[in-house]
Amino acid sequence: MSVSVFNIPPRPSTGDIRRIASACSGEYSFICTRTTLPEWVAGGRERMLRLADDTGAVLLYADRFNRVDGCLEPWPVIDWQEGSLRDDFDFGSVLLVRNSALVQAASEMDADYRYAGLYDLWLRLSRQGEFVHIGEYLYYEDKEDLRSSGEKLFDYVNPSAREVQIEMERACTAHLKAVGGYLAPVFKDVDLGSGGSFEFEASVVIPCRNRVRTIGDAIRSALSQKTDFPYNVIVVDDNSTDGTPEVISSFDDPRLVYIAQEPGYHAIGGNWNAAIWHPSCGRFALQLDSDDMYSDDEVVTRFVRAFREQDCAMVIGSYRITDFDLNELPPGVIDHREWTEENGRNNALRINGLGAPRGFWTPLLRSIGGFPVTKYGEDYAVALRISREYRIGRIWDVMYDCRRWTGNSDADLSVDRVNANNLYKDRLRTWELAARRRLNAGKK
Repeated sequence: MSVSVFNIPPRPSTGDIRRIASACSGEYSFICTRTTLPEWVAGGRERMLRLADDTGAVLLYADRFNRVDGCLEPWPVIDWQEGSLRDDFDFGSVLLVRNSALVQAASEMDADYRYAGLYDLWLRLSRQGEFVHIGEYLYYEDKEDLRSSGEKLFDYVNPSAREVQIEMERACTAHLKAVGGYLAPVFKDVDLGSGGSFEFEASVVIPCRNRVRTIGDAIRSALSQKTDFPYNVIVVDDNSTDGTPEVISSFDDPRLVYIAQEPGYHAIGGNWNAAIWHPSCGRFALQLDSDDMYSDDEVVTRFVRAFREQDCAMVIGSYRITDFDLNELPPGVIDHREWTEENGRNNALRINGLGAPRGFWTPLLRSIGGFPVTKYGEDYAVALRISREYRIGRIWDVMYDCRRWTGNSDADLSVDRVNANNLYKDRLRTWELAARRRLNAGKK
């Protein structure tokens, strides 16, 4: 069988893609995003080609072994789905592409990207046919990025990658328009005075589990806020066993509402739901993670002001990455400057998060059913749902310090945990994309 083989940069240009489309011959092309081809497991190359024939797929990819310090590390990847719109989706370094689809996609490319050529290609291929993930280990490669999952967490918002991210957003937006999932910047108005009466204008919500080292700092930060309206702090403890409940109970302040969850599965989403449906929850529910601290004593006031000034149902601030002792760490301030009112909710389907801290208009949160009962991605799910119809406001100033330490739940995740997290967020995007298509088609 005649098969073409091409090596391209990890972020090739549109010109690079057009060149391989012009040079390919035979039925398939192996596209490798490394300077050297990987070493195949015995029969691995032939296995990919046979499955390409059997399935008729336009793109195939496989699991792999990473070589690290002379050892082999199994590295499974996940199934692609319609919501897999992240430009950093892990296909591995070897893609097998059907040449007829490659040539067609390249011929239809109407933008000249410096970095988004491959992303644009596989988005276009996804509109032509099926992607097949071969859940078998078919090749070996040397692992080049040895950072932990926590260290990679903020790559997509690193200011040094801004030009790259702008291109990726353009490519994703074009794809959403092509598949009927693009939303024009037209939003529902919100009546912030509706939704019932509230004793408190705002509530700072702190879900926690086993945070004895940090929960006291978070509570003190929340209680130190200066406002000209009544607010409270709702701490939801999810069956901590390390002394966290004792720390919470040590605070003698009538503004502190302590919810001790019953045994069972609650996760972060369920803890949030306990807070937003509590009778003392305020009109606006404001996030503070149990290991973080507000940057000053005006955060709650600025949140409430932003809701009213920006006519929005959700507000997202900015934060600073620090160590446990509040010393700034790279990449420093995370402000999600990529967000625009015109296209932010479309680009939200590409990126893995919208920022923090987050504030919500409580009546709307309740009306959409609250948060999914999960321990990852619950905030992203709600933000996507809200942004489908309502404006999200932004505060570009730093609102809290995000402390990175060994106790972070995402400090160093296994590949299986990273895959599970990515698979779930891709599902959220798939469901949201379907909902937006229905909205555009006039269906509810």
